[in-house]
Amino acid sequence: MNKENIKLLQSVMVPGGALLATALVLDLAGNAISGAVVQFFQLSAFCAALFLAFRFRLGRILLTLLTLLLANRAVEFFMAANPAIAGPGRIAIEVVSLLVAANYLILCAFEGQPFSLGSMAPGLALIFFESVLVAVLCRPGATSSPAIFRAAPFGLSFLAPLPFPALALCTATFAYLVGRFWIKRKLLEGGLAWSLLAAFCSLHAGRSSRAAAAYMGTAALMIAASIVESSYRLAYHDELTSLPGRRAFNEAVLHLDHPFVVAAVDIDHFKSFNDTYGHDIGDHVLRMVAGKLAQVTGGGAAYRVGGEEFTVLFQGKGVHEVVPHLEILRTTIESSNFSVRGGAERRTEARGTDRRKKASARARRAPKKTAARTSRTNALTVTVSIGAAASKSENANWVNVVEEADKALYRAKAAGRNRVEAGLAGTGRTTRRVRSAAT
Repeated sequence: MNKENIKLLQSVMVPGGALLATALVLDLAGNAISGAVVQFFQLSAFCAALFLAFRFRLGRILLTLLTLLLANRAVEFFMAANPAIAGPGRIAIEVVSLLVAANYLILCAFEGQPFSLGSMAPGLALIFFESVLVAVLCRPGATSSPAIFRAAPFGLSFLAPLPFPALALCTATFAYLVGRFWIKRKLLEGGLAWSLLAAFCSLHAGRSSRAAAAYMGTAALMIAASIVESSYRLAYHDELTSLPGRRAFNEAVLHLDHPFVVAAVDIDHFKSFNDTYGHDIGDHVLRMVAGKLAQVTGGGAAYRVGGEEFTVLFQGKGVHEVVPHLEILRTTIESSNFSVRGGAERRTEARGTDRRKKASARARRAPKKTAARTSRTNALTVTVSIGAAASKSENANWVNVVEEADKALYRAKAAGRNRVEAGLAGTGRTTRRVRSAAT
């Protein structure tokens, strides 16, 4: 697991796990905290989460918070009036728990929708229908919910107070959210997964209004924390590659102490490659290279500073120590083949109204230039050029070191690309030059 994946897990595990653990401890503490304090905490958490969701125009999150608010209110109302094991109180637990898990799953479809009343109308209609359903099923005199809400296959009735259908759907929804988090690299998905667990802890508490309120408030706080973490990540990380971005780089260089090395990395012929195969393949190349950069050895930290340009910072290292690691990085990227699906290059495809037709004979006969070496199976190889520069004194200015790294990169480009050039900042000389076998 590379460093970026570890940081991603930490950013979702630490706040979510810590908050849920705190709620569990408070639950075990019993009456150590007054009910008024718990109610204030719950109200504050929901207000904060609702404000952030509205401020960042997150319609899906607003609908999720509305689901939690109404679920908490329904359970409190029907359990307070009917605290018995059976009857409206029990029905409320069975029905609400299943609907909460279902809504978390259904509302995933609202991701990316415009933040408008029209876009959220289907979600609001769904929640309204569910509210009416709960009110009807929990009417006075009702003794049990429909079988779909309380089925207990294989004799799993010991799972009370939460019924098996709700627990099964909760488990499936939780797994789905975790999968979305890992694939999409979006912290909101992780925060929603944690909040679902906290919401079910609240529903499990049932008649304990204090514990239920604490867990539900924790669920809202988890969502608020994930919004904050997401906004931070968007500000400091590149969304396409998941590497730290320009802003993170600008802050990191301010904390560099001598000795340090700056390595400028540039994908060879990337513009030509992008024009030849299209932006989708270009994005794939960027992600592939970024993945290799994230695993750079020698203690380096990689950043995407713009376009096909990356920078790797090495703290506490000299240029002679870093060059072998950069050479490993270069050869690793060079040996990482990937296949292009779809066959034809973008240049030879028909345009406009003739897009679906075959390319003309002239286009087919035209020589094809590509930034990457390709085989008949459309396997592509991408290369990078790297320029590195090291600080030479305690007073070394990082700006000068970056400029020297850029100069070394230009030398690598001029000398044939797919190579590493390195030097000391301010000396104007090359300390080591590494050529690839291909050049």
